[in-house]
Amino acid sequence: MSVSIHLNRAGKKNKPFYRVVVADSKHRRDGKYIEKVGYYNPLKPEDFSLNMESIEKWISKGAKTSDTVQALIRRYKREQH
Repeated sequence: MSVSIHLNRAGKKNKPFYRVVVADSKHRRDGKYIEKVGYYNPLKPEDFSLNMESIEKWISKGAKTSDTVQALIRRYKREQH
């Protein structure tokens, strides 16, 4: 099973909100997921949260991250220091 960490769109039309989820890469973007590991609100870019402990656990097991999630991880680590 190939696992990816990517954004899952939620919210209303013209008001996007994304969950950061761990999912089987064969499922659709907004389909079934294994675990929710954070969220991101693009309307308020400073409003995001990541469970880094869980994300690092999944990456160590071989999960691939999307480009956007990778950027969020870098930003999260920058803000923590």
